[in-house]
This record gives sequence, C-alpha cells and structure tokens, in this order.
Amino acid sequence: MSTFQPRIAIVGGGPSGLALGQLLHQRGINTTIYELRPKPTQEELAKPSGMLDLHEESGLTAMRECGLWDKFQAAVGDCSESMCVLNPGGAVLHTDEGGLESRPEIARNALTNLLLENVPPGMIKWNHKITAVQSERNPTTGATEITLAFGVHGAAAYDFVVGADGAWSQIRKLLSDAQPIYSGAQYVTATIRHVSTRYPHLAALSGTGTMSALGHGNALMTHRGPHDSIRLYAALSTPDEHWAATAGLQDKTAADVKATLLGSALLFANWAPALRDLLATACDDETRANPGAAPDIKPYYMLPVGHRWDHRTGATLIGDAAHLMTPWAGEGVNLALWDALDLARVLLGGPVGTDTDAALWQGALDPRLREFEKDMLSRAQQKASETDENRKMFLSEDGAERMAGFFKAFYDMASAEGVVQAH
Repeated sequence: MSTFQPRIAIVGGGPSGLALGQLLHQRGINTTIYELRPKPTQEELAKPSGMLDLHEESGLTAMRECGLWDKFQAAVGDCSESMCVLNPGGAVLHTDEGGLESRPEIARNALTNLLLENVPPGMIKWNHKITAVQSERNPTTGATEITLAFGVHGAAAYDFVVGADGAWSQIRKLLSDAQPIYSGAQYVTATIRHVSTRYPHLAALSGTGTMSALGHGNALMTHRGPHDSIRLYAALSTPDEHWAATAGLQDKTAADVKATLLGSALLFANWAPALRDLLATACDDETRANPGAAPDIKPYYMLPVGHRWDHRTGATLIGDAAHLMTPWAGEGVNLALWDALDLARVLLGGPVGTDTDAALWQGALDPRLREFEKDMLSRAQQKASETDENRKMFLSEDGAERMAGFFKAFYDMASAEGVVQAH
C-alpha cells in the first residue's frame, strides 16, 4: 500500500503562491499552481517594475527558507533604503537612511524571477482561468473535495485548495461574501529609464532610494529601480472610483494624462517646478518607451479591515485574497510571504502514512488550519489598520508635515532609548 499524498492546488502564481509551492516541493509535497496569466518572458521580467521592501520577520525569512538568500542579495541594490519627504513646494522636511532595521528593496519582477527559477517545470499551469469552484463531500470516502473548473482546460478535484489569487479571488467565494471596496485613491504610474545620464537633476531630486512629496490630498512618490530608473507614482484622492473614465483618459497615453495632472489646481498644477518637471518627464518617457500603450491608472481597493471567515474544510486563503490592503505601509507582499511560510509549516505537519486517507488527513489538518487562519487574520487586521492610518496621513492636506512629524517622533524615541541617532 502506498503512502497517502494529498492532492493540493494553489490558485495564483504571485509571490505567495510561488513561495508556498516551492516550500512544499522542497519537502516532498507535490502541488499544482494555477495562474490566470501567461508565463512571463525573460524580457518582460527584465523590465523596470515596482520596488518591494522585504521585512525580517516575513519576506526576508521567506527568502532564507526558500533557499534563495544568496540570489536575493545579488538581486537587490537598485534602490537604497534612504528616504526623503518633501512638501508640494519642494522643501525637504525629513531624510533618513533606512530606519532601525534593514529592509532591502527588490524589484517585483526580480522577486518573481527568483521564485520562478526554483519552481519545478510543470508545477505551474499557465493561462488557467477559474470559471467555477465547487465544494462537496465525497459520499464514498467522506472527504471534502474541491473541484476547480477551467473552461476549455476542463476540471480537477483536490483535497485542499489555497486561494492565493489576489484581490478578486475566485477561491474566496467558497469562504466569504466579502468584496474589495474602493479606498478613495488612484495611482498613475510611469517610469523614467537611464535617469542618471539623461536627467541627472531628476536623479538628484529622487535620491538613491525613495522620495515622497505629499500635500493637498495628493502625492508624488518615487523609487529608484533597475536600468537606473525612477518609478513614479502619482497618487490622487478622489471619491470617483472610475476617475480615469470620467476624465476621458482610458484610451489616451501617459503623455496625455500629463496635461490633466498638471492642468488642475486640485491635482499638481501649483506644485514646485521641480516636482512638475519630474511628473511631466515620467509621463513623456513612459509614452516613448511604450508608444500607443494605455496609461497605467489604477484605483486602489481593500478588503474591510478585520475581514474574517468561518473555517471550512478543504480550502483557505493567503495574501491579498485573504486581507487585501492598500500599499501605504509596504506590508502586502510581506504578509503574503509570511502567510506562505506559516501555511507550509501547517501542511508539512499533517499526517502521512499507509493508514492515512483524505478524510483522516483533512480531519487532522482542520484544527491546525483554524489556528493558522486565526493568527494570520489577527496580524493582518493590525497591519491593515496601520496601513489605512498611513493612507489618511499620506493623502491629507498637510501630508508632508504629518509624515515628517511621525518620523521625528519615531527617531527621537529611538535615540532616547539609545537605539539609534536621529538623522
């Protein structure tokens, strides 16, 4: 009699799904990862992308446990941990070199590439869109079976399914009626490439790490990135969830969006010339690099702070599918990788052996999964609350002053405790 192997599917090939699949594979548990998107090419993964700062208790620990620490260290360095805060007039209100602990920055594409390089060929099923999800009890075995339907790709049944499928998760429908809600903020994203040689004054303005210019309910934020780039995010406060369509920008280019952003006193018309130049150059450069492409304008969504569900045998959620939040604290990918670490430990602790079957495996797993979900959602609630408070601070009328004051109090307290000298 062969040893029981549970049938496990991970829906979603983002960082959490890839990390979970790799952690389980390393320890002999086979999984299948289903991803809606096509497999990215090396050319696509080499393009500049958003930067992610990984934290010690979560993202950095995941890199170590996935066996990627050396490769991770080789992939960082495009963006330092330095930060500066400006007001709309261009005055620098705060600078620091990264705080009390190291939080190295890595490009999202580079992180994806690291994880993909270590996932066995054939584990990921690309271009697989979930069209239906069904949970039912097998009357013969007594086990719960989760059936995933993929349209033209047929269907498959599993003993356990992990929803790592992001904001609009299909797997979440098994567990929760919650839907993401609009946060009141939009991001316009554009990239300037080879900035040090082409626009050295903008390289100096942005610095080697991150820059945040905040005020009047809006923000201009930058990260340095691969190819000596500046990744610019223009954040807008608006109650209009469909702002891009209302403003007639959906079929335009980033260069066209520039006129709207710089032409309104409610947006960036009255900001400092250097900041307006940064925004204009980024929009123009984005259009030159991607002629005819639609502008990258995204409304930001969040699940209700404290989102929870009643545990259900055979399925759980991790990452944005479980606790979607806005990016104002840099916690999203870190929490997602933390979830993957903890869930891998739960699944690795499940029963194995010739006397185990699906029903016994699920029954032994359920109490451990309840604890996992409880812990995951408790820490997510705390981080989501912090993130939402940060959103209110960043997008306030006096955002720069409030953020600078926050950091001053933080460093003053740390200095008084002898931890660090304030910058």
